[in-house]
Amino acid sequence: MVVNNPNNWHWVDKNCFGWAKEYFQEKLVGVDTGSAKDSKYAKIKSVSSIEGDCEVTQRKGKVTSLFDLKLALLIDGHVNSKDGSSLPFEGSINVPEVAFDSEESSYQFEISIFKETSELNEVKPIIRSELLPKLRLIFLQFGKDLLATNANDIQVPESQVKSNYTRSNQQTSRTEVKGPASKPEKTASPSAAAAGSNASKIIQKGSGNSTSIYLEPTFNVPSSELYETFLNKQRILAWSRSAQFFNSTPKLEANEKFELFGGNVVSELVSCEKDKKLVFRWKLKDWSASFNSTIEMTFHESQEFHETKLQVKWTGIPVGEEDRVRGNFEDYYVRSIKLTFGFGAVL
Repeated sequence: MVVNNPNNWHWVDKNCFGWAKEYFQEKLVGVDTGSAKDSKYAKIKSVSSIEGDCEVTQRKGKVTSLFDLKLALLIDGHVNSKDGSSLPFEGSINVPEVAFDSEESSYQFEISIFKETSELNEVKPIIRSELLPKLRLIFLQFGKDLLATNANDIQVPESQVKSNYTRSNQQTSRTEVKGPASKPEKTASPSAAAAGSNASKIIQKGSGNSTSIYLEPTFNVPSSELYETFLNKQRILAWSRSAQFFNSTPKLEANEKFELFGGNVVSELVSCEKDKKLVFRWKLKDWSASFNSTIEMTFHESQEFHETKLQVKWTGIPVGEEDRVRGNFEDYYVRSIKLTFGFGAVL
């Protein structure tokens, strides 16, 4: 990063969102509750989504970080049942806020088990007691590592600074971020432990022009019914109130394009796996032609609790459109489907 800023007086900021994504991929994936031989075990399988802002800034010689991030983590593991068999599970941990001013006690976690049962729910206390404390330490360390890795290239060298005021601020900032970043607590996971020494090796790649979001609405209906609600054209007409199809088949077929909400949404069914997964291309009419987001819907039915969790991973959204897209989906898809067919409570 080239800086031309006499006396480091003016505001300079560096977008570190791409660096943050790589950081959390390396630090979080593989963090677990203990040994895979334990009767109740869970680990972080992947970072499904990161949203928000992350910058390192400097003004008048003082370097600071500003970040406010939301993370969705996918987990898996097992619970040993009463008969001795091992019950595998998948789930998620949503972290609504990791911010520059967060404290260890302020991090919130929303734990979800897909295909939920009373036996699988027994792993949640283990996740809270063994996994979440490790996540808290990593999140606390993030701000320090962010500055240690990204602060050095947004200022001109101290030798070129003539202002005593900004030089003093620069010296103070250098002291605060000096030296190798400390490492998060080691875990039983080899992959997580290996990642713990890589903070200085992560390369800034930039955030690009698109981003992703993650949603997980729950419907009080079998997965087969919910799956049909997104494919059957009569049902789509019912919950969308306005849809246009370009062939006469009763259900959407692969590679079939259609429009919703008076043509404001243009979509296409990419692929389907009966009662399990649907993939759509999706764009708003006023988006640039270069943007065409992808919605991946995975259906997780809990027969014991008579509900289906819809895991939605949505990629390729133009930066700045995340809130609009999320709001549209929650209002015009989730809320409308529940109201139209009685598939769950609406707040």
